[in-house]
Amino acid sequence: MTTKPESAGQPAASTQRLLRAIPKVDEFLGWLVPPPAAPASLVKSAVRQLLESLRQEILKGAPIKPGDLSQGVLLPRFAALLGARLRPNFRTVINGTGVVIHTNLGRSLLPEAAMESLLAVGSRYSNLELDLATGKRGSRYSLVEEILCELTGGEAGLVVNNNAAAVMLVLDTLAKGREVIVSRGQLVEIGGSFRIPEVMSRTGAKLVEVGATNRTHLRDYETAISEETALLLKVHTSNYRIIGFTSEVPLTELVALAAKHNLPVMEDLGSGCLLDLSRFGLAKEPTVGEVVRAGVDVVTFSGDKLLGGPQAGLILGKKEIIEQIKANPMTRALRIDKFTLAGLEAVLRLYFDEEKAIAAIPTLAMLAMPFSVIDRRAKRLRRLIGKELGPVCRVEIKNIASMVGGGSLPEQPLPSRGVALAPLDRSVNELEKGLRELPLPVLGRIEDDWLILDMRTVADKEIPLLANCLKEVFEAK
Repeated sequence: MTTKPESAGQPAASTQRLLRAIPKVDEFLGWLVPPPAAPASLVKSAVRQLLESLRQEILKGAPIKPGDLSQGVLLPRFAALLGARLRPNFRTVINGTGVVIHTNLGRSLLPEAAMESLLAVGSRYSNLELDLATGKRGSRYSLVEEILCELTGGEAGLVVNNNAAAVMLVLDTLAKGREVIVSRGQLVEIGGSFRIPEVMSRTGAKLVEVGATNRTHLRDYETAISEETALLLKVHTSNYRIIGFTSEVPLTELVALAAKHNLPVMEDLGSGCLLDLSRFGLAKEPTVGEVVRAGVDVVTFSGDKLLGGPQAGLILGKKEIIEQIKANPMTRALRIDKFTLAGLEAVLRLYFDEEKAIAAIPTLAMLAMPFSVIDRRAKRLRRLIGKELGPVCRVEIKNIASMVGGGSLPEQPLPSRGVALAPLDRSVNELEKGLRELPLPVLGRIEDDWLILDMRTVADKEIPLLANCLKEVFEAK
């Protein structure tokens, strides 16, 4: 008997047998008794996804046996797949990186007062744009403007959705089609590869660079001023440092020069802060109040960095200029919603009592955290995991350095303590990946073949959760 040769391009006979053994969708659905607690459309979609992945595995030559297509083997795979499909894409994680304002992990954490306010305005009607005194339509900006002015000394204020939007809105209002003079050493790039010159060009403003990368003098600004000049711009380089033979023009001198030529001065503070953080051993950063008192006409800064609030771009300054900005049609496109307003107001009100702000605002609390508290957290985690992980992982406590993050205070390490893990049954990269892929993801950093969990950014209430995550990832091996 002659065996019929296989057609070119057709799968081998063994492969075809495996493909035929894959259950049909309806057959697989019949296995699901009782049916999963999930929408029927999602269940069917997950079944199709699993069966298609099996087809692809077989066609690619994966070592699959007929028994691997049985109900007993496939149902657990389906349960895991459906669980992943039901899991929210936007999830909480445990931040063991030691980066306090971590851009990829949501930046600043909100205090309890802010979360309570979010719940209140989200679940009830509110006076978002209603003046309760007159019963007529009001302005959402007025809900935080007075507080901002009291805290900083500004004459008026406005809040938009982030600081890049704030800078763009101010430039569009004050300098559209005209020149803006800025020091070459201040042409920063912010997150997502957006650069000050690019933001400026979108507004129609014309960039005029003065000085050198490392040194700019007052005469450089004065020489560049012309009839086309609309604004002198100072950008605080909060996300990098130039050291060595450097100089820049003090803000007070820039303000005096601008007044001489009847020009406004704007400062983009980037990571603006309301408190002097040098008391905690951090480098001195100009506070918003100090900048306002120096006489600038308008200052912009972020709400979700050193301020410790929700994402927002805050604009403060002279009343006449702020009113012009409010009247810009772009303001509506960039406005913040009720949740941002609620969170921001709650955070700002904490600043009326500085000590209360430091204790209640998570960003400030983590930056000001005593070394002894971090050490205590590290020892607690080691006690919880030491006995169970001992046979499969070395566990030590190490002196390490945390970082502020969020483009704030670069090269400013914070002494910290970390729980260091050196797995014996896998590579440190496999451990990092396993922790990252847990239902409650854990993020750390790898240093010298150790996975470091910096306890500055792990809250007390998260320590038992973190211990369970570590046990889970080693049990899964």
